[in-house]
Amino acid sequence: MSGVARRTVVAAAGAAGLTAALAACGGGTEDKAAGQEGATLARTGDIPVGGGKVLTGQNLVITQPKAGEFKAFSSKCTHAGCAVSGVENGVIVCPCHQSHFDVSDGSVKSGPATAPLPPTPIQVVGDEISLG
Repeated sequence: MSGVARRTVVAAAGAAGLTAALAACGGGTEDKAAGQEGATLARTGDIPVGGGKVLTGQNLVITQPKAGEFKAFSSKCTHAGCAVSGVENGVIVCPCHQSHFDVSDGSVKSGPATAPLPPTPIQVVGDEISLG
C-alpha cells in the first residue's frame, strides 16, 4: 500500500468514527422532550421557597423567591460561561469565580459577573413546571 493510499484509508476511517461519535451525541427523544415547551421540568415541591434547583440537562435554574412564585433563568454564568452550581441563601451561585445572582430576577448580587442571568419563560400548571 502506498503512502497516499494509506492516508486515504486512515482519513476515511477517522471520518467514519467522527460521524458515529457525532450521531451518538445527538441524544434520544427523552432529552428533546425535556426541553420542549409543555414538557415537565420539575415539580413545585422540588423547588424550595427562597431557593432553587439547577437543571443541568436543560441549562436552567428554577427558583422560588416567594411562596408560589417561580422563575427560571439560564444556568450559564454571564461572566465566563460556567454552569451555576446551586442556589443558597437567596442567591444563585457560580462556582468558577463566585458570582452571585438574585433568585427573584437573575440580577448580579456580587461579581465578577456584570450582566444578569437571562430569564427563561416557564409556566406552572398544578404542581408541574414546564417551559412556557
